[in-house]
Amino acid sequence: MRRYITLLVAATVVLVLIAFLVPLTLLVRDVAQTRTLAAAGVRAQSLAPVVAAGDRATVEVALQQTASSGYPMTVLWPDGQISGTPAARDLGVRLAERGQSLTVDTFGGREILVAVVGVPGGTAVIRSFVSDRQMRSGVTRAWAILAALSAGLLAVSLVLADRLARSLVRRITRLADLAKRISRGDLEARIEPGGPPEIRDVTVGLNDLAGQIDTLLSRERESAADLSHRLRTPLTVLRLEAEALRDPEEAERVSEQVDVLERTVTDLINATRRPVRTGAPCADATAVVTERVRFWSVLADEQRRRMDLRIPPGPLEIKVRAEDLSACLDALLGNVFSHTPEGSALSVTLQPRSGAVYLTVDDAGPGFGDRHLLRRGVSTASSTGLGLDIVRRTAEASGGSLQLGVSAVGGARVKVRFGVHERDRSP
Repeated sequence: MRRYITLLVAATVVLVLIAFLVPLTLLVRDVAQTRTLAAAGVRAQSLAPVVAAGDRATVEVALQQTASSGYPMTVLWPDGQISGTPAARDLGVRLAERGQSLTVDTFGGREILVAVVGVPGGTAVIRSFVSDRQMRSGVTRAWAILAALSAGLLAVSLVLADRLARSLVRRITRLADLAKRISRGDLEARIEPGGPPEIRDVTVGLNDLAGQIDTLLSRERESAADLSHRLRTPLTVLRLEAEALRDPEEAERVSEQVDVLERTVTDLINATRRPVRTGAPCADATAVVTERVRFWSVLADEQRRRMDLRIPPGPLEIKVRAEDLSACLDALLGNVFSHTPEGSALSVTLQPRSGAVYLTVDDAGPGFGDRHLLRRGVSTASSTGLGLDIVRRTAEASGGSLQLGVSAVGGARVKVRFGVHERDRSP
């Protein structure tokens, strides 16, 4: 921006200077020419009374005195004699002999012809010659001075424009830095308003925005704290009900699910109360997928579903937190169990490929059909419609994507691509 402002000022100043300099240089040239011709004409006119007297000896003396002026002077007498600098009787001289004084353009300059009437024998002509060089005398120097002044004005304008642009860019840079700090979660960042009214208004707006975001986050944290207290009581009741079951195995299984629910609620509350997560996310996809498939396999056995798991050996570190990956897989498997008939088979595949890790869930259900389930909140069953949206946002946060398709047996296929850490990329 600083360079653009400087270039804009430079272009404007150059255009203004051109608009003034072009006519001014022409005026200087015309003034110098007029001044030179006027000086030569005055000298020729001053010689006219001497020529009119008809004393040629006196005329010769006068011509010698004017020789130092730099303008060649010639007197052409009616009888054909010439006094002073030799000159031909051209068309201009013959016109002047008719009694008319005039100025004639000729090769190399101009002739100033003064007709002197009343000379014995007819009309004498006083001729003064001004060369083109004499008419341009001083013009080059004047043009050089004008060029120097223009260059000086342009330099001063560029310096002032650069200082102005630097001031504006400094304030805009501070605004950009403030916006970056707010985006990174530094909601206490503020800068003092200043500069032009527009920049001052933007500064005030960003300061107010940071304050409003901080206030809203504080309210959300308080709401999360209230939610925590409200959920403790029903969770405690569920735990007591589970302990009261007569079947020890069933009581243990229900207690484990209550523990999982309590941990999930706690993690959700902690995530809500934490304004900005620090540190790069990382999870071993192999371990997380294995653990969640083992968890869901119990329900699969109860519903007589064949559940296949295909994962490669060794850890596969992806740019997703373990709890987020667990939530994604739970959402995908929960959709399969909720929206397909009991007994429908499903498979979970984890495959590293091309610098990414692909998680694919296939089922033998009715499939997606024409439903646009990637739109947040869209669902055709008794659900919130947020499961696939959560999976999509988690994948995109790692640099991946989500695709819906048809499985090999005609059911639904959900293919999720997760980004991996640099150290896990293939060379």
